[in-house]
Amino acid sequence: MLRETLRVRHYSLRTEQQYVNWVRRFLRFHHHRHPREMGAAEVSSFLTHLAVEGQVSASTQNQALSALLFLYRDVLMLNLPWLDEVVRARPSRHLPVVLTRQEVAALLAQADGLYALQLRLLYGTGMRLMECMRLRVKDIDFGRGEILVRDGKGAKDRVTMLPQSLAAPLQAHLQRRRAIHEADLQAGMADVFLPDALARKYPHAGQEWGWQYVFVTTGYVRDPLRPTTAAPSG
Repeated sequence: MLRETLRVRHYSLRTEQQYVNWVRRFLRFHHHRHPREMGAAEVSSFLTHLAVEGQVSASTQNQALSALLFLYRDVLMLNLPWLDEVVRARPSRHLPVVLTRQEVAALLAQADGLYALQLRLLYGTGMRLMECMRLRVKDIDFGRGEILVRDGKGAKDRVTMLPQSLAAPLQAHLQRRRAIHEADLQAGMADVFLPDALARKYPHAGQEWGWQYVFVTTGYVRDPLRPTTAAPSG
């Protein structure tokens, strides 16, 4: 029920995995008692254990609390007064460490090949790591010098600049990537995940070049949301 409820509310796969993990850890900590049999004391003791024994950060502790609140409120549909009384950890307030241009250049110089291209994209576009890894071919507009970042933080789309210095290396990478796609098509392994049930509306869109991921793994993986389907290449 937990996974189904998360998917109905369109939570990201990463959030789903984290929430499921935290609920499992909570149940193991309390020897697999049913959540309905537990309350504020058990939730607080689990969070205290994470902070004292596990020495987790405030953000990690709050993520665990959010998972448990989701379990009680949205899955078990329990409107319990003590849920609002559980205190969240106070996040630390530290100034970010900012690298100088010289330090960034030295860092980028240590990478080569595909890793260098990915690092330069992250630095030059402001994309987050997973936004870069989920980038699709159709979302790069070389003519406009833009990249459309879809489903970013807060489930929002945004447009970012494609640095001119990265246009040629990225086009060269896509030529190599196109060859991989053609081989995947021949092997019948070119399907990629499509969001919002587009796979049902456009059954063959997952094999089209534009929907392919710019960066792919070295092997085939299965779509975790559709474990019985053929393995996609991205």
